[in-house]
Amino acid sequence: MATDSKSWLRTRVEKSLVKGLTRAYSTVQVDPEKFLVQLRTAYRMPISGYHGTYSLEMGELDAVADDVIRSAMKLAAAEGAGFGLGGLITILPDLGILSAITMRTIQKLSLVYGFQFNSDGEIAERWIAAASAAGVDISRELLEKEVVNKFVPRVIRSIAARASAEVVEKWAGRMIPLVSSAIGAGLNYWFVRAWGERAKAHFRRRHLQLREQAHATLDAAPQTLPARLG
Repeated sequence: MATDSKSWLRTRVEKSLVKGLTRAYSTVQVDPEKFLVQLRTAYRMPISGYHGTYSLEMGELDAVADDVIRSAMKLAAAEGAGFGLGGLITILPDLGILSAITMRTIQKLSLVYGFQFNSDGEIAERWIAAASAAGVDISRELLEKEVVNKFVPRVIRSIAARASAEVVEKWAGRMIPLVSSAIGAGLNYWFVRAWGERAKAHFRRRHLQLREQAHATLDAAPQTLPARLG
């Protein structure tokens, strides 16, 4: 009986995650220009554009990324505490909001490490990062073979299938109202922390790869000597 209940709940959670992530894909976007202003003012990053992140120390980027994750964790915890008052009955709307918080966090992390993701290919890359954050390995060959409007829905379904099992196992305690408020806050806090840290690791690794490629290109470039005068 318990197995049937979990199976039913997992199906509902998976559908809710698909819906929430799909909505986040089409409507929940971070404004790169506004976030750039925030990076320059709130975090005092001396950059005129996101290309400038490649000239900063990695420790500075990591500190900003950690603060972005912490802020999202606090927001998710507050949201989880509010919805948690209703126990299990509020888990589905909670997942929709949690999906939005998580995807905005991933977008901000991508910008911190210099990835704006304007083209279709770059948008698909961001969803590869989201999949990595969920613990899903998406083949880059699949990205090359499919257009983004077909690729992203497939990634969303893969993320939802993986995350739903984790959600059901960890959120079983939300069946008890009032007590579930504290549980909901803690689990949302943990959820965003786990996804945020994995997304940060993904973008940080990609950022370092591009730095190394740029340095290798400079080292390989022929050195030109100034013409001798006279």
